[in-house]
Amino acid sequence: MPVPYIITSSILSADFARLGDQIAEAEAAGTDWIHVDVMDGHFVPNLTMGPFIVETCRRITHLPIDVHLMVEEPERMMKDFARAGANLLYVHVETCPNLYRTLQDIRQLGCQVGVVLSPGSPSMLIQPILHLVDVVLVMTVNPGYPGQIFLPDMTPKIAQVRQMLDQANPKAMIAVDGGITHETLPVVLAAGAQVFIVATAIFQHPQGIASGIQALKDCFPE
Repeated sequence: MPVPYIITSSILSADFARLGDQIAEAEAAGTDWIHVDVMDGHFVPNLTMGPFIVETCRRITHLPIDVHLMVEEPERMMKDFARAGANLLYVHVETCPNLYRTLQDIRQLGCQVGVVLSPGSPSMLIQPILHLVDVVLVMTVNPGYPGQIFLPDMTPKIAQVRQMLDQANPKAMIAVDGGITHETLPVVLAAGAQVFIVATAIFQHPQGIASGIQALKDCFPE
């Protein structure tokens, strides 16, 4: 069975004055998912989108919407984002003291389950819960802002997580987020990544959204 490769377009770098048009353009160009970054100004310094943005995206597209909760106490927000139309919820291992229960709660909300490792967090933190997840997101920049430079030191971590999943939950996928371009995608692909969260290289590509997505797709094996 061929390995699925998924491009999820992060609207963090979209033009919000033309959000509907830009999501539609990304969908027409072949993006697989739409990605929403939620930041609370506490866990990360930036402050961004709430459930109403997910509701808006849900009205615009039928594509899956994956939501990255870069927030303290994500348990307080998960139900609202699930109701708004999220298909997958990511929570950070660093913000969930009762991680096992939090992941179970995401599943009970009817969403796919994602767990996130920031660059400074070791892979072994997620060893006990790997059987509960659909996706492990390995951050390849420090969470908080778009347009950051890819951290090559994260590549061995991706490979390590892939080995851990192969033993505990082979169906689970690895996502990467941060500095993903047509130049860095082949590096993380070779390490075992399958889901590629991309903001700037899609929505701010010099030749437009469709060209940005095609440049990424050209990196995938035939």
